[in-house]
Amino acid sequence: MSSEEPGAQPTVDGARLVFVGGLHRSGTTPLARVLGAHPGVSGLRDTGVTEDEGQHLQSVYPKAGRYGGPGRFALSPQAHLTEDSPLVTPENAARLVREWLPYWDSSRELLLEKSPPNLVMGRFLQALFPGSALVVVLRHPVVVTLSTVKWRRLASRHWWKHASVADMMGHWFTAHDLLRQDAPHLSRLHVLRYEDLLADPEGELGRIQRFLGLDTPFRADDLRPGHSTQYERRWTAMQGSLRTGATRRRVESAYADEAARYGYDLRDLDVRKPWSLD
Repeated sequence: MSSEEPGAQPTVDGARLVFVGGLHRSGTTPLARVLGAHPGVSGLRDTGVTEDEGQHLQSVYPKAGRYGGPGRFALSPQAHLTEDSPLVTPENAARLVREWLPYWDSSRELLLEKSPPNLVMGRFLQALFPGSALVVVLRHPVVVTLSTVKWRRLASRHWWKHASVADMMGHWFTAHDLLRQDAPHLSRLHVLRYEDLLADPEGELGRIQRFLGLDTPFRADDLRPGHSTQYERRWTAMQGSLRTGATRRRVESAYADEAARYGYDLRDLDVRKPWSLD
């Protein structure tokens, strides 16, 4: 609970905080909605900012847009925040709580904040809020890449400067390799793949429930399969195109082994194999 003493800095027990992260277009929003619909969890709501993301409601650390936004932010070393950041201070922890608290129901057991760059900020958030939990969702690098390319093209007048499939695929692996690097330093980390969540929602949500120590299960009503189909079809179509076939072959050659480390296959998007961050 926040402090009610006059002039006191607001505080929240770090163990009550749950951060959700993952690249843009990876399924962070539907996952956060499912988690936030639990009677014991409060997500940020009615904020008026994009997808109710906490990064847009605070003044402590730079937003992902400072580092290029979707498909780019993890390429900047400054975006990878750890416990060594000078921003890790009690005052900044209190400021974040003060800025997020109006959008939470603080009577709930857990308070959830979702922002894509949490993927590369876990150690920083843990240092600010000891005992906090980080839930990260991965989605197939092909689907994330193609959907982000489309997104940026629609959002930018100069899309050709920002829409390289190869560059955005590289960003996927840079971001998740940073997560691998950070994982040994994180005391409460749970990672899942979006495809596994859709294939077995009860099983995956049950694992999150146990990780967060909740007594009752999550409901999976907001999870809707099929959103990846158009990108899977586009990837298949690229193979038969003279113009885009070369791009696909270059990407497969450069990143097939990297994708396999995460249990993904760049040639057959239906293949998913066991994997771990080890």
